[in-house]
Amino acid sequence: MVKSSCSWLTASVVCAVIALVAADQPQPSGQVETLANGLKIEYVYTLDGCEPKSKANDMLTMHYTGKLLDGTKFDSSHDRDTPFTFQLGVGQVIKGWDLGLTKMCVGEKRKLTIPADLAYGDRGAGNVIPGGATLVFDVELLNVGDQAPTTNVFKEIDQDQDKQLSRDEVSEYLKKQMAAAEGAEGGDDIKQMMSDHEKLVEEIFQHEDKDKNGFISHDEFSGPKHDEL
Repeated sequence: MVKSSCSWLTASVVCAVIALVAADQPQPSGQVETLANGLKIEYVYTLDGCEPKSKANDMLTMHYTGKLLDGTKFDSSHDRDTPFTFQLGVGQVIKGWDLGLTKMCVGEKRKLTIPADLAYGDRGAGNVIPGGATLVFDVELLNVGDQAPTTNVFKEIDQDQDKQLSRDEVSEYLKKQMAAAEGAEGGDDIKQMMSDHEKLVEEIFQHEDKDKNGFISHDEFSGPKHDEL
């Protein structure tokens, strides 16, 4: 899992802003819940009457370990001894995280079993996660913070400010993100996911260019943006 200004591209090219509607009563430890979309949430360790509970737009700091269904580990914040911080519900992470980490308190632990369509889909992620893979994450919430300012990624990509994104603009943006990742925490993960540059650009347009006119409009764009454009 990689957090950067291009998280919408690397973690999930087309993450929508979705909130999980869950019961107000806390789930007891050991309870397993399977949602209609196939996401399975195991409440490994829960706390009674805790506040605050995580909600959309909160900044969460987590420790996590990600595995394939066969037990193969593909990533872990524990191995880096560095927790992962991201904003919940704005598409910075895969949909399974945005849906499965709501109403969670600091100190609680969950296991998320996430079907491919709530993770990396048929395309997978680099050479680490194969296409169509179901992912299993063991997560622990370390901190819940206030909402962070949303970066207007659309404006950053739209170099000529014509309110639509061309393939050249998206390609140039990805190149800048790869350059910025050099030597940064998680930089190797970003570079691996972006290793097939042209394929990534094409996948972005397949998902985002809804009317197939060769451009991504402001309305079509699913990443962080400001509506005043």
